[in-house]
Amino acid sequence: MLAYQKYGAIFKSVRLSANIISLSIISFLRGNLTTPNFLKTYMRLIYSLIVLIFSNASSLANPSAQLKSSAGQEIVVTISQDQVRAAGIETEPIEPETGINEIVVPGVVTVPPQQLRIVAAPAAGLVETLLVSPDELIREGDPIATLKSPDLVEQERAFLHALSEANLASEKLRRDEQLFKEHIIAERRVIVTRAETSQALSALDERSQILTLSGMSEQDITKLKNERRLSSFLTVRSPIEGTILNRHGTTGERVQASAPLVTIARLDPIWVDLQVPLSKVGALEHVDKVHLAASGLDGQLIRIGRTVDAATQSVAAVAEFYPGKNLLRPGQAVQAKLYVVNNGQEQWRVNADAVVSHQNRSWVFVRIKEGFRATPVIIVSETPHFASLQGQLTAGERVATRGLLTLLAELAEFERQ
Repeated sequence: MLAYQKYGAIFKSVRLSANIISLSIISFLRGNLTTPNFLKTYMRLIYSLIVLIFSNASSLANPSAQLKSSAGQEIVVTISQDQVRAAGIETEPIEPETGINEIVVPGVVTVPPQQLRIVAAPAAGLVETLLVSPDELIREGDPIATLKSPDLVEQERAFLHALSEANLASEKLRRDEQLFKEHIIAERRVIVTRAETSQALSALDERSQILTLSGMSEQDITKLKNERRLSSFLTVRSPIEGTILNRHGTTGERVQASAPLVTIARLDPIWVDLQVPLSKVGALEHVDKVHLAASGLDGQLIRIGRTVDAATQSVAAVAEFYPGKNLLRPGQAVQAKLYVVNNGQEQWRVNADAVVSHQNRSWVFVRIKEGFRATPVIIVSETPHFASLQGQLTAGERVATRGLLTLLAELAEFERQ
């Protein structure tokens, strides 16, 4: 920062001198200055400019506070004791620690995608009734809605026609096989009849599957086959056991095939999408469990994201819970505690105010003889008062806890050089 101010003074002086020289030349061309006066003024300005540049360069060679790179990624901020007192910088010792630490992060309750179903209209028609409401618990096979569909009548008619053709072909095959046994007809005729029967049975199976896709159950198809009565009414049933999250259709609405009617979800197990700050991602590999204090539930971390949200600079992680009777509602905002187990590396406990963020990394300023050493660290856990760190630290060292803005400004200035 000090170097930046001195260089700025030099550039400002050069620019000012250049402006004066330009004005002098313009005045000379307009006749306001005689040749001797112009040369005298010009030489005086050049001399002053040279003196200014060399005097500032000399002062820059021995600044009162400067930054220099040390071994590795650490950066040394050279600062005198008087400057430390003037900036109000205070330090506290670091402490070694072991055991389990906590990271508190926000999260949102979501439904696992494999447990989510959107039930759509199997055929175009009119929604006669919607039999369920949001948040209602339903079992697999329970009716959801009834539709009145002209398309269903056409599909039933085509099924009955295919059924008649299949029965006729089967009867013809039975008769031809009997005639062949009695040596009345040739074998070729029996072979042709068998092929026709196979095609008729395939057409019947196709029409049966179309009715199934249209929402008719096996019992309904059997009833249609036996009674041969067409019906335009169709009952839509739940494919899974779960909870109704949303109703998309309304009674009396005409819908097309595949139009969504309701959304159903199984809420046990359930997921919580966590937003973990980028500086704390290194500790996620050692999370033992995830705790939701508001619900009293413990879960497991099952996924750690590989991308970073550009707006929040956080990484998404997913925790899975089995809520049982402690219902977690999709969309609910929660706070989760991640319990981190020490992975065998040295770990340190410092005042939370000692940790600063710069260039998407966490740093602490360690007191040394020359001033302070900016050391990158990994935050294992953090509370409002203390932080657990991993990094190149030593027991007994002291880190700055107040007056960090001055040190951070010097660190940022070093990064720009």
